[in-house]
Amino acid sequence: MRWGLLLIVSPGMMFPQTVAAVPEANPGRPTVSTPATLTPVGYLQFESGAFGATDSPDFSKRINGSEVIKLAVHPKLQLLLDFEPLVHTNSNVQQTKFGDVVLGFQSVLFGAEAAPAHPTLSFSFLHKVHEAGVPEVDFGAPRSSVLLLLSGDVIGFHYDANALANELEENAVRRFQSGQTLSISHPLKKITISGEIWHFTQPFIGGQAVGNLWAISYPLRRNLVIDGGFDRGLTSTSTQWEAFVGFTYLLPHRLW
Repeated sequence: MRWGLLLIVSPGMMFPQTVAAVPEANPGRPTVSTPATLTPVGYLQFESGAFGATDSPDFSKRINGSEVIKLAVHPKLQLLLDFEPLVHTNSNVQQTKFGDVVLGFQSVLFGAEAAPAHPTLSFSFLHKVHEAGVPEVDFGAPRSSVLLLLSGDVIGFHYDANALANELEENAVRRFQSGQTLSISHPLKKITISGEIWHFTQPFIGGQAVGNLWAISYPLRRNLVIDGGFDRGLTSTSTQWEAFVGFTYLLPHRLW
């Protein structure tokens, strides 16, 4: 999902385990697409970064931090917490607030729970539990979302494809939104390059939001991956430019 920045200090940073004992992080950022695979069972994963956007239907500028916290409690079930610790928007008025808070889960229907040798298909449900009431990016901030996620590898390329069914709400009116995303990535030595195309309907304005995203990521350690990139809107009702930078950190000690 979208991007933000939060500094995490943990016992694992001060007392690191041996390299072989630390599992690999499974980043869900920086693309719009979410991987169908889960994080290692029992380990907290934090996906953090900073995001800036300009020229969207609802704002001229938006800067925010966001944090996604994931915890797999079973090889086929992962819990999710997604929030924006700070959002600043500039439209008709300037606003700076604590952002939306979303809770959810992701469950593997078939395939591997870790990095897949074969395709993995998952189902996810997300629900917003706190509404900030600030202008959103081109595809909005769904009240509830149902996702079907597919990930796999083909001839050295990795893909993450999502199909989304969202419930949007505006002025007590609710409408259905559909979305599709496809991210393709390929390693170049230790750097991974990702390209993505995504599409969302815009039911309240009768538009179509389409974007093209490019990003790179680099593992500083097995459990720490940094990333950055940009997104270019391809329709008149899309957010025209977005830039982001951040990291994924998997705590090196199991919770149980």
